[in-house]
Amino acid sequence: MQIINTVTELRTALKSHPSIAFVPTMGNLHAGHIHLVALAKQKAECVVVSIFINPLQFGANEDLASYPRTLAADCEKLKAAGASIVFTPNLAEIYPDFDGIHLNQTMSIALPPIANELCGASRPGHFSGVATVVLKLFNMVFLNGAQQQLVVFGQKDFQQLFIIKQLVTQFNLPIQIMAGETVREASGLAMSSRNGYLTAQQREQASQLNCVLQDIVNNIKNGLNDFDALEHQATSTLTAQGWMVDYMTVRSALSLSPANSHDRHLVVLGAAKLGNTRLIDNIEFLR
Repeated sequence: MQIINTVTELRTALKSHPSIAFVPTMGNLHAGHIHLVALAKQKAECVVVSIFINPLQFGANEDLASYPRTLAADCEKLKAAGASIVFTPNLAEIYPDFDGIHLNQTMSIALPPIANELCGASRPGHFSGVATVVLKLFNMVFLNGAQQQLVVFGQKDFQQLFIIKQLVTQFNLPIQIMAGETVREASGLAMSSRNGYLTAQQREQASQLNCVLQDIVNNIKNGLNDFDALEHQATSTLTAQGWMVDYMTVRSALSLSPANSHDRHLVVLGAAKLGNTRLIDNIEFLR
């Protein structure tokens, strides 16, 4: 496994590879990330994993400074998982106008309205930062024109996955996006790098988020179509248990627009804070 820090080295290393699978991460890797690497290995002969904590997707009061940085441990996990290349750029590699203080990224992508809903409503500019760094990374990894260009994202960040799929389609990128199923702890809690912020007591309680989402799914499958009432009930349940709920919503899985009684392919999404830790989860299903 190679550990590469610069774009020039990366492009040189990838020059002759006809089949590349890419897994972008911010590090602090857990079993969910390793599952994505395993999926990538099944599809391509060269697996690239990036580790880069992207300041552009963090808000002013978010956890950029405290976000876990575990590069040595991450590299050991990726070596064991069979990754070919780990790309660990610094800020100046990703943002060439970085002056040591400011990124100076003055160009960005105009995103669709859905980027300002759900997580985008409480994290202004988040998805613009995500889309910007993802497009940069795509250009760095796939510039050699590999015949097979695959990127693997986790489905836990359903809205992010939706936006990235639109980016690839609307910018005519010759890239296939593959979604890896959410990997969960035994309790049902979706694995996340931010789970490390939870206290032992909060960790026991955190599975409640998945439970209320599953209750919504079960009620819909049993014929209930009053989505507003189901969302309100889920919000009330979590609030009574000490959560600060951002949103609970039933959406079309195909468009992410609010679901109606005719939609068959649905996704129920939730975001809420337990203490100071913001957790997200979703369940995609057919009815």
